[in-house]
Amino acid sequence: MGAIIIAVMVSKFKLGKISPMLKLTAALGVFFGALTIWFHDERFIQIKPTIIYAFFAVLLLGGWLRGKAMLKYVLEAAYQGLSESGWLKLSLSWGLFFLVLAGLNEVFRRPEWFSFDTWLSIKVWGVTALTFLFALANIPMLMRHGLTLDDDAELPPQG
Repeated sequence: MGAIIIAVMVSKFKLGKISPMLKLTAALGVFFGALTIWFHDERFIQIKPTIIYAFFAVLLLGGWLRGKAMLKYVLEAAYQGLSESGWLKLSLSWGLFFLVLAGLNEVFRRPEWFSFDTWLSIKVWGVTALTFLFALANIPMLMRHGLTLDDDAELPPQG
C-alpha cells in the first residue's frame, strides 16, 4: 500500500497529474489492502486482481463491441501507424487476455486448492511472464496492421 501511495505522489509531482489507471489501481490497492489488514483475511487482497482484470476486460471488450478501440486512447503514441482494424484487434485480444487472467486469479486464489504463497508466486512471476509473452505474441499482428517503427530508432543489424 505504501508503494502505490508513493507512486501516486511521484506521478503527481513529476508529471503534474495522476493517470486514471493509476488512480483506479491505487484506490483498489489501498481499499483491499486495508480490508486485509483490518479483518486479518488475505482473501481481500487476492480478489483485487480479479476486479482489476475484469474491469479492463469489460472496458476493452465493451469498446470492441461498440467498434471503439479503447486501447488507442491509452497507447496511441506507442503504436504509431497502427490501422483502426489493428487497434480493434489489439483491444479484443487484450480484453480476452484480461478476462482469462481474471478467471485464472479466481482459480488460484481458492484456499482449498492453493496456498496463499502459491497464489502470490503465480501472481508475481506467472502473470508477469504471461503478460510479457502475450505482448510479444501480438507483435506479428501489429506489424500486419501498419505498426511503424520510429525513424530515429536504431535497428539491430540483420543476419
